[in-house]
Amino acid sequence: MKQDHSRPKAVSPAEADSTFERLPVGPLDLSWLRHVQVNRSAVERRAATLFARRAVKKDAQAGWLLRAVSLIDLTTLAGDDTVGRVRRLCAKARSPIRPDLLEALGVSELGLTTGAVCVYHRYVETAVEALAGSGIPVAAVSTGFPAGLSPFKQRLEEIEASVADGAEEIDIVITREHALTQNWQALYDEVKAFREACGDAHLKAILATGELGTLRNVYRASLVCMMAGSDFIKTSTGKEKENATLPVSLTMVRAIREFHERTGHFVGYKPAGGISTAKDSLAYLVLMKEELGDRWLRPDLFRFGASSLLGDIERQLEHHVTGRYSASFRHPMA
Repeated sequence: MKQDHSRPKAVSPAEADSTFERLPVGPLDLSWLRHVQVNRSAVERRAATLFARRAVKKDAQAGWLLRAVSLIDLTTLAGDDTVGRVRRLCAKARSPIRPDLLEALGVSELGLTTGAVCVYHRYVETAVEALAGSGIPVAAVSTGFPAGLSPFKQRLEEIEASVADGAEEIDIVITREHALTQNWQALYDEVKAFREACGDAHLKAILATGELGTLRNVYRASLVCMMAGSDFIKTSTGKEKENATLPVSLTMVRAIREFHERTGHFVGYKPAGGISTAKDSLAYLVLMKEELGDRWLRPDLFRFGASSLLGDIERQLEHHVTGRYSASFRHPMA
């Protein structure tokens, strides 16, 4: 295959707005699920060759990395989070790359920000206040994150509370038991109820793919969440033993592609957990470009769930500008 050195332009907040109708809640199509088959060995072979098929170097690589910055859900989900930490994270989201590097790259006027800031419900109000006027949405993890096993009523109330506090995006976790026992009706009903509780806030359904057993379960759970109106499907909470991987991502992206072909509706994708290097981000960008096309390389349809990725991207951009690698502590997260 001919090497592609195209340089996707980083996306400004004004360009990141959704330009399509929000995904509606549809019917549960069990016949569609029954015909799903996934060839694991073929998926793994395809995933292993994706990045080797495209050489992204020099200026093109810098362009891809700037795009990656605009796709990050900058995240802090630690037990020792504080108001101060969240405020610093929001400041980093507003200005993710040092101004001198942006000037050297010729993109100072872009107004580059991250795609969102993701926090626990406890810090939604703090993040909303810190991001006021920036256009950066706040995403809240909800529904008993990360296990998703708290009482159903409590999970719904948690969504409603985060929306009331100003969260524009809600990252929910599904009940893994429903997928493991093939109880697709229960999974559909659950996600549909979560979607209704979100109101105008966008819903991202976390599948916790490392706990679903098979790629076939991953594919079918992806379809069910989309049928129930999930605006995004997401790999992981970041707390499982196995988080985002390219084979799992390829499986979920193929489900998105098939759903779009059948219904005409757009659904976003968010890999999360373990994506910590600039090289990782390039691999996922290549996956999206190869499988779904350029339209899925914008913040309204693709996000990285990450906490340390941004620091490594900034290091790589400094290397591109100066020819020297800097220490990671020179690129603080917040």
